[in-house]
Amino acid sequence: MPHAVPPASNVPAVRLSGVRLDRGARTILSGIDLEVPRGSITAILGPSGSGKSTLLAALTGELVPAAGTVEVFGQPVPRRHRELLALRKGIGVLLQGNGLLTDLTAGENVALPLRTHTTLPTPVIEQLVLMKLHAVGLRTAADLYPRELSGGMARRVALARAIALDPPLMLYDEPLTGLDPIASGVIMSLIARLNATLGMTSIIVSHHVRETVPIADQVLVTANRGIVFAGTPAELEASDDPLLRQFLRGEPDGPIAFDPASAQPSARDALARAEAAAPARVVADVLDAAAAPHVATAPRPDAEAR
Repeated sequence: MPHAVPPASNVPAVRLSGVRLDRGARTILSGIDLEVPRGSITAILGPSGSGKSTLLAALTGELVPAAGTVEVFGQPVPRRHRELLALRKGIGVLLQGNGLLTDLTAGENVALPLRTHTTLPTPVIEQLVLMKLHAVGLRTAADLYPRELSGGMARRVALARAIALDPPLMLYDEPLTGLDPIASGVIMSLIARLNATLGMTSIIVSHHVRETVPIADQVLVTANRGIVFAGTPAELEASDDPLLRQFLRGEPDGPIAFDPASAQPSARDALARAEAAAPARVVADVLDAAAAPHVATAPRPDAEAR
């Protein structure tokens, strides 16, 4: 049951123009311009806290950009609930923690989106579930519960559920977290095969460079609140950029700050934004606060960049 998308093949699957993404008072990414061609696999790499998962949140409509536009298959990501729900039906998401319901079997987990979003009769849903599990090599695991699955098997069940509605766009958020090297290789091979056989477009957020880059058509690297590289895997490997070298080699010292907070805007930048966006009274409050003794406060939970 593929979801309808604009027929023009020259329209990219995803387009971001001049996007700025904030979490509370923090700017996570800014000046983001990005196009993801249809049918491609795009890897978004970068150190922890660099905004990779935040970028995915903008594609699903979970996070509204503070500036710029986000389009999926040529259509702006809507803000109204009903239109946003329709968009999300066409986007499959593989979560870091799998998100399997522990009181349901593998087959019942895969069937969940089919029962929720379609009116298909039960026999048809049961056949589709077996087809999706077969696609990930787990047809015989339909009656097993999540606690009976290995980490790699659970990740594949979650993938089968993510493709249950035949989404044209798949988003993978750290798909290799917690997996051993062999299971990681199986998952990446499966992602590449499903993308080709099902005609999907895939975006993979990961910090596992060696496993992710070989299957990607294009690679993005996020750091210091922006995209610092966009190109092919070969161009990434050939780059002499000190920032990219630091990330690829895992060096502790270099242009990428280990503490994400050090890449945040200065007090002067924050004041300039307040002057541009807030009434004079709010600006006066900012000035008063800047003059007061500094008091350390714990960051709000919603201000954490993933």
